[in-house]
Amino acid sequence: MSTLLLRNVEVAGRPGTDVLVRSGTIVAVGSGLAVPAAADVLDGHGGALVPGLHDHHLHLHAVAAQRMSVQCGPPHVHSRADLADALATAPGDDWIRGVGYIESVAGLLDSDSLDRIHATRPIRIQHRSGAMWVLNTAGAALVGLDGAAHPGVERDDQGRPTGRVWRADEWLRDRLPPNAPPPLDAVGRDLTRLGITGVTDATPDLSASSLDALTDAHLSGSVPQRILLLGVPVGHEFPSSTDTLSSGPYKIVLADSGLPDLDDLVATIRRAHTSGRAIAAHCVSREALLILLVALEEAGTVPGDRIEHGALIPAESITQLRRRGLTVVTQPGFLAHRGDDYLRDIDSRDLPDLYRCRSLLDGHVPVALSSDAPYGPLDPWTVIGAASTRRCPTGEIVGPAERLGPSEALDRYLAPLDDPGGPARTVRVGADADLVLLDRPLAEVLEAPHADRVRATVIRGEVR
Repeated sequence: MSTLLLRNVEVAGRPGTDVLVRSGTIVAVGSGLAVPAAADVLDGHGGALVPGLHDHHLHLHAVAAQRMSVQCGPPHVHSRADLADALATAPGDDWIRGVGYIESVAGLLDSDSLDRIHATRPIRIQHRSGAMWVLNTAGAALVGLDGAAHPGVERDDQGRPTGRVWRADEWLRDRLPPNAPPPLDAVGRDLTRLGITGVTDATPDLSASSLDALTDAHLSGSVPQRILLLGVPVGHEFPSSTDTLSSGPYKIVLADSGLPDLDDLVATIRRAHTSGRAIAAHCVSREALLILLVALEEAGTVPGDRIEHGALIPAESITQLRRRGLTVVTQPGFLAHRGDDYLRDIDSRDLPDLYRCRSLLDGHVPVALSSDAPYGPLDPWTVIGAASTRRCPTGEIVGPAERLGPSEALDRYLAPLDDPGGPARTVRVGADADLVLLDRPLAEVLEAPHADRVRATVIRGEVR
């Protein structure tokens, strides 16, 4: 039975508080608590103690894979010449895996244009959105792109593959040299360093090997955070040995590269609901959101149904979201990451609808914040700052009316994993001891949110 006493911390604005943890649960909160025998004592020096943060939408294996990939977009690569240098100096002599590409670097890539940049080795480059891969001719030949029947393989007017492959990660993975899912040790350490004690992996259609790897990483302690998985096949059961790894709502992708048939979407929603699971619907455009709302009108909703991203939500849709009891899990961190791209590429009339936060809360639509890492910044303090300033890299403000107060933004990271958008968890007796100790009072931290303010992270009562 492990015992931890956090001494002299600020809790809910009260300085000089002590918090006693035993066996992963908070058992006492007060001033001048006695030190139990054999207890570990951590002096907070007046820093705030808050519940551990929950990232409600990320992709664990993609975060790990990004570390082993060639960076092909800003801030590392800005031009065609930069991209050519990055590919030419990639280690190894086989496949090159690139990530983070955006058209501002060298335009809309296809096999021919990628060949002109680098043709020596097979290449696959992922678009920054995560929705598309581009293969050069050597790569396309190795995966048999010409004879592929997958609907995500884009073809020109003559029926020839362009080299662009949409929403076909599993299909592509099956045709690449066999590789085990990347190790997650470094990802687990980064999450802990940032004060994150729980994550929702939003990767759709998780394979058996990915599920096994995620389970092993959690049980071994490589990823000690609580994990909720959206891409678990309907009916899959997890090992009974842990209550910290579970399936969540069933992930459904409404891809703009190929929006689903309405009847098929209704059937999928009904199948998930019948199995006892809510749905988590990927929607990044007005069209996708409209189709989803029409489908839900026919299929019905259940508690826990949620919208992932909600990148563009028309004001007139907010009432419908509230009426159907939907939660929006969104990522204003993209504004800090690529807001200048939005200002350049999105019609100015659409900017008020971009990554809404304030208007959703004011419209009584539950909102959770998240990173969508590796496609957005993993750092929750960056996201909290972006939600409160709406400032893009150029310094311009995108959607000032959608700002949240910093404490409101933090609360959107403190909701339970299984209730994103719900009430923020608090440091109280009986609560799980998933905690973050900051190096100063909370009000000072929120004046300029930064990961450096995290002094220690406690997961299930253990200081990490």
